[in-house]
Amino acid sequence: MDEATEETRNEGSMLERDVEGYLVKKVAQLGGKAYKFSSPSNRSVPDRVCCLPHGRIKLVECKAPGKVPSPLQIKVIKYLRDLGAEVFVVDTKEKVDILYNIWKEELK
Repeated sequence: MDEATEETRNEGSMLERDVEGYLVKKVAQLGGKAYKFSSPSNRSVPDRVCCLPHGRIKLVECKAPGKVPSPLQIKVIKYLRDLGAEVFVVDTKEKVDILYNIWKEELK
């Protein structure tokens, strides 16, 4: 699927990987890298570790539109937040854009 087709896909047919790919692209536009996070011995960790300029680290769980984190994911997210980590959940490109704009302001 080409990028133009991808951009015009409606949310009803959008998949988690579409939201995740868009996040990766937006983090790169900020000069950062969104690493895929997988921890075989610890299930339900956030999908991406977003490393931004100036040492800013954000954890992001990506979902398909309208989907929510599982109970175990919610527990892990709460645990990470209690440790002081910034953890976000996004399920649409629009929510990624909101994070992008917030993070862009933080980097000024």
